[in-house]
Amino acid sequence: MKTNRLLGIVIVLQGLVLLGQWTGGPRIAPAAAQIPDPGGQRLQMIEEQRRTNEKLDRLINLLESGKLQVIASMPDEKSDGSRSR
Repeated sequence: MKTNRLLGIVIVLQGLVLLGQWTGGPRIAPAAAQIPDPGGQRLQMIEEQRRTNEKLDRLINLLESGKLQVIASMPDEKSDGSRSR
């Protein structure tokens, strides 16, 4: 009796699976990848290059003005990572 009942449940479940495949069942929307916008990317690159050029212009103006002071210091000779000369 127990085996027949279990067999009946399995047959009903298989029938539901077959019916779902035959009728198409619930449709799941396919995953759509985002399409890159090459024009937008190019505009972002151009804008970033303009910002970089502005920063370089400021740096060049600082160097040309002569207001930059550079101080070089020698590393300690006592350190373990000292280089031989």
